[in-house]
Amino acid sequence: MSVELRRANPSDADFLLELLADEDVRQFLGPQTASTREDVLEEIERSLAEPEDFGRFVIDSDGEPAGMLGFHVANERSRIARLERLAIHPRFRGRRLADEAARLFQRLLLSELGYHRLELEIYAFNERACAHAERAGFVREGWKRKAYLKDGEWVDSVLYAVVAEDL
Repeated sequence: MSVELRRANPSDADFLLELLADEDVRQFLGPQTASTREDVLEEIERSLAEPEDFGRFVIDSDGEPAGMLGFHVANERSRIARLERLAIHPRFRGRRLADEAARLFQRLLLSELGYHRLELEIYAFNERACAHAERAGFVREGWKRKAYLKDGEWVDSVLYAVVAEDL
């Protein structure tokens, strides 16, 4: 099983939209996640136009789209990127594709794009994502209590990061 990352292009919009709309994925995404084809296409165009500052990527497994992930600049001067939207299509779950994709993404952002620090934040109730982050080498750095209003309730989040020296 091979895992590769590639920058999303407009022909990926329907796959990405299907993945973002999946019930098992959507519940773990933030409220500002793209929800229409136009939103997805806009993000893809921005990713292509601003490749060092914003990214939407497709995870391919054996040449077939299997998932997605993204990033945006959190702090330009300090070279910090914020990771977001890691999701694996239900047909590909249970194969640890997300772990391999996350490690590839870390190398891409830290080595090729020159970031110093990668951060991510996960709803604390998303135990599967927290376990994934730790398997992929992210360090748990903190806990934000009652940080976000989700479905009418205040929920906690967990903060993770990896720095170039961690690789």
